[in-house]
Amino acid sequence: MNIVKAFLVPGIPHPLLCPEKNAGWQALRDGFEALSQDLQDSGAELILLYSTMWPSVIGHQIQARPEPEWIHVDELFHDLGSIPYRFKIDADYAKTYKETATQRGLHARCVDYHGFPIDTGSVTALKLLTPNNEIPACIVSSNVYADRAETMVLGKAAIDAAVKSGKKIAVGAVMTLSNRLFTDFIDPKDDRIHSAKDEEWNQKLLQFIEEGRIEDLSQLSREIQRQIRVKKVVNFKPFWWLAAATGQSNAFTGKVHAYAPLYGTGGAVCSFTPTPDGVGTKEFDEDDVEVFRGDRNVLSQGQSQNDTTEEEPVAALKATADEAVRDPNVVKTSKAAAPVGAYPHARRVGDLLYLSGVGPRQAGTNAIPGGPIRDENGQALDYDVTAQTHAVVENIKQILEAAGSSLEKVVDVTAFLVDMDRDFEAYNKAYAELLGHIGPTRTTVEIRALPTPIAVEFKVVALP
Repeated sequence: MNIVKAFLVPGIPHPLLCPEKNAGWQALRDGFEALSQDLQDSGAELILLYSTMWPSVIGHQIQARPEPEWIHVDELFHDLGSIPYRFKIDADYAKTYKETATQRGLHARCVDYHGFPIDTGSVTALKLLTPNNEIPACIVSSNVYADRAETMVLGKAAIDAAVKSGKKIAVGAVMTLSNRLFTDFIDPKDDRIHSAKDEEWNQKLLQFIEEGRIEDLSQLSREIQRQIRVKKVVNFKPFWWLAAATGQSNAFTGKVHAYAPLYGTGGAVCSFTPTPDGVGTKEFDEDDVEVFRGDRNVLSQGQSQNDTTEEEPVAALKATADEAVRDPNVVKTSKAAAPVGAYPHARRVGDLLYLSGVGPRQAGTNAIPGGPIRDENGQALDYDVTAQTHAVVENIKQILEAAGSSLEKVVDVTAFLVDMDRDFEAYNKAYAELLGHIGPTRTTVEIRALPTPIAVEFKVVALP
């Protein structure tokens, strides 16, 4: 993956404008400075921000003006003074992100005009994280009506854009943990977390953060949502987006640079670094959605008004995951690329294990080792079928192991090539290296095309 760092930062402006007025605000300011150095050391070439303080209603907006410049005044805390800014925005990535979001079924558009009101959270984050524009940025809005499924698809589109751009990217969310602001102005010395229940949940979230459990944070937010009965889910969308934008895993080391009350909310400056030694993969996900189909559960469906939540997954998009929960013979794993249709990775029937067609796409990113066979306009590209064949077998290995089987138990392979004349020799050599010693029966056929721009796909039967 091209994601080299992930992070969470608060967007309330006090650590930027008046940290000296409260020890906690100063600690958050120091945390921002530590994270800023962390981002520079990571080699990130772009900071991608998802800001809950930039609400959108029609689709998802992406800042694409190369050098937005203005003087910002926060609408709530204007007494703290103005914030002049001039940022460096990666317009090329913004346009690519818009394209990948659209390809996944979302409505997205770029924003590029002078004077566009960049939100307080993004201004605060970028002023503190990249004060001299050392790292270019891109900002994406938080759609107020987007449910969990739509937000996850938006996060996956960020990975698609990262792969297309080839850049090393740090993805971050502008948010607080608990988000209940005081409704009256307070003396800075009296700042505190709004309630004991908020603090209890904040501490649980901080525990998961320190353990690098990004995907589990996404799952935990659902339970918090049910318990605190908050109708608007803006506070949890960053977890959903961040989990999807980092591959839906817990393979990170986490660090809390600072945590303190921030005008009643829980302000936390945190970072996540990819690692092969995380706490393990996610346990479940009811709505692992690849493409947004246009449905939003914004109305109650037989629930009382107090029980209504906006993040309930779309029923049509749950079918495969729910089937896997109900039927122990269905196999689905996050270690292989998600299916492109309503089918599982594999199914046990009697004494055999039947795998759906397996291609070379990578889990989480959908990147194609060896390159795609065509671009988004349908123009042919050069590609490496050897690399694709290796990736196919690796995906098969992950699926079989998730089912309690292994490559050594493969008994039959049907291979599909889109160009037999060009690719057979290299594919056949790679196959011999990887599966030849096992000796399953094999049939190789040429077909006109596959659903994604890949050159090879295997259909496998194995022993459990």
